[in-house]
Amino acid sequence: MTIATLLAIAAEESEHGNVALETVGYGIVAIIVFAALALVTVSYRNVANRHSHKAEAYAKAHANDTQQAGHGH
Repeated sequence: MTIATLLAIAAEESEHGNVALETVGYGIVAIIVFAALALVTVSYRNVANRHSHKAEAYAKAHANDTQQAGHGH
């Protein structure tokens, strides 16, 4: 027997089915994780505008506190 024949026999014995179907679970888990991360990202959309009245009040109260500093302040 040659090495090629031995490798062919070993490959036939170790074949368990469709490898692509065995790894579908990883793809499904990845899609679920990315969907959850997308929901977290979307939940922070427009947060600054929800509190714009607080930002405007703070800006009015502290208008004179800002320093006009140049580069390397």
